[in-house]
Amino acid sequence: MKKFLVIGNPIEHSLSPELHNYWIRNKCIDAIYEKQKLNEDQLEKLISQVKDNKINGINVTVPYKKTIIPYLDELSSEAQSTQSVNTIYHKDNKVIGHNTDIFGFTTSIEKTKYNLENKEVLILGAGGVVPSIIFSLIKMKVSKIKISNRTKEKAENLKKIFKDIEIINWGEISNFDMIINATSLGLKKEDNLNLDFSSISGNKFFYDVIYNPSETNFLKIGRELGNKILNGKLMFIYQAASAFNIWHDQRPEVNENVIKLLDR
Repeated sequence: MKKFLVIGNPIEHSLSPELHNYWIRNKCIDAIYEKQKLNEDQLEKLISQVKDNKINGINVTVPYKKTIIPYLDELSSEAQSTQSVNTIYHKDNKVIGHNTDIFGFTTSIEKTKYNLENKEVLILGAGGVVPSIIFSLIKMKVSKIKISNRTKEKAENLKKIFKDIEIINWGEISNFDMIINATSLGLKKEDNLNLDFSSISGNKFFYDVIYNPSETNFLKIGRELGNKILNGKLMFIYQAASAFNIWHDQRPEVNENVIKLLDR
């Protein structure tokens, strides 16, 4: 039986096993997918298990999307461009890091039929998934990308990869067409960003990469102010579908049953 993992810290909130094991059963594949909480000093040993074929594939979540890179043999062009890895596989005696977050985010926007061309986007956060989102936004021809992070230095580091982004101070809410919460604030129901959106007119797009819970306080505020809202469920499903296809060479179905599977 093949073994697949999602790793991170924290990891309790992840619904990746529910999704992947549903597809595994559906496709009659002899495999199991589990979640594992790891500390950073355990990453090297984990990758050696992939090299020894004891683990057949890994999804990577916060906070290891960048810190896992030194232990890998090769990066795909997407992972190289973003310096962010969320999917690992073994091929031709090499452990390869890939980024399916780009596909997941782009597809989630396409499914809403929201046109981002020439729009201004404000991203809250500068970790894990943010390079993938920036990469996607650039491909979708937005006019401006602004980053606000509680630790400004972390946001400044993104400018080394994406020179045209603008860094603004945390708490400063400048004009935007779309705002994306890419922080971990919202994983707990009591989490609040403590940002004032009262001066923002309606008809904006509030997007939260968090999918569990399905409506964070950030999205609730956006909805109550009369804006379009979307959580990270579709992004999560489509990045997972892309990883599944890499590992099993089969495209899983994304349908109402899959979407309902994550409603909890």
